[in-house]
Amino acid sequence: MYSSPRAPADAPAIREPLHAPVAHLVRGGMIEGVHHGSVVVLGAGGEAGFRLGDVEAAFYPRSALKPVQAVAMVRAGLPLDGELLSLAAASHSGEERHLAGTRRILELAGVTEDDLRNVPDMPYDPVVRDAWVREGRPPSRLAQNCSGKHAAMLYTCELNGWSLDGYLRPEHPLQQAIAGTVEDLTGQRIARVTVDGCGAPLFAVSLHGLARAAARITTAAPGTPEARVADAMRDHAETASGSRRDVAALMRAVPGLLAKDGFEGVEVAALPDGRAVAVKIADGADRARVPVTAAALVLAGVDPALLTAFAGEPLLGGGEPVGSVRPAKALDPALVPAGA
Repeated sequence: MYSSPRAPADAPAIREPLHAPVAHLVRGGMIEGVHHGSVVVLGAGGEAGFRLGDVEAAFYPRSALKPVQAVAMVRAGLPLDGELLSLAAASHSGEERHLAGTRRILELAGVTEDDLRNVPDMPYDPVVRDAWVREGRPPSRLAQNCSGKHAAMLYTCELNGWSLDGYLRPEHPLQQAIAGTVEDLTGQRIARVTVDGCGAPLFAVSLHGLARAAARITTAAPGTPEARVADAMRDHAETASGSRRDVAALMRAVPGLLAKDGFEGVEVAALPDGRAVAVKIADGADRARVPVTAAALVLAGVDPALLTAFAGEPLLGGGEPVGSVRPAKALDPALVPAGA
């Protein structure tokens, strides 16, 4: 089981990350393009068994930090479990289940959609978004992919008697509680605070710290806030993302896996024994994020047969496959020295 340090270490350095090639675009047997990034793989004891790129520089985890934010809210008394707790940690697709679940959280909190302070948006899922456009429906705060998290934030504030006004300000008691949990689970001080796309505070940590946090969550004792969040997301993977999302498919494919993606090419995943991986694609490309995460999980010991669907999307020529996005050789298990 992964153990955490007694006190957070110093904040990671803010610098230009020294990323390395992590994925190749191979067309007709030749490398057409290269995606750079960083990858860390943790063993069950918390040791970094594999590093590529710059896993210690400060970076923004984006929505990959949502499981940690959800843990903070449960620690602060949020009583949700199951599908609604999964939604509190979600970057959802805007499907009806997500809208209905968010409405239910708002109802439990005794507030309305008007109290949400995330930005109005269209549903993230392209099929659902196209349907909204055809129907002439406008962007809404409810449809925006972070609305479940924001509804849970309002509920947490109501339960603690904290003001709803300014619940997104870094100095608000809710955000202070979340920041404390980020430092606890990552094992390091926050390097910088800015604003995420939805309007919530965004905390800079290291890729290594993000992987540590995921390992802390999946190895926690049953009934703890960490375990409740992990169980909710694994049991309701489509609620934490969407029915057509790769991260939900990955959790269904690998037994016991907790996974969370984030904008700008971020993904973190952890197994119940504490093995964990974290990935950052420098140019933010999802087409590289998926196969690189799969390759990292193979390095962590996951059976490659479980991950064939995540090997990389094909490149087309004349409508026919002529290549694919492939992990770089540095991520090939056959070429990585034991204990690297």
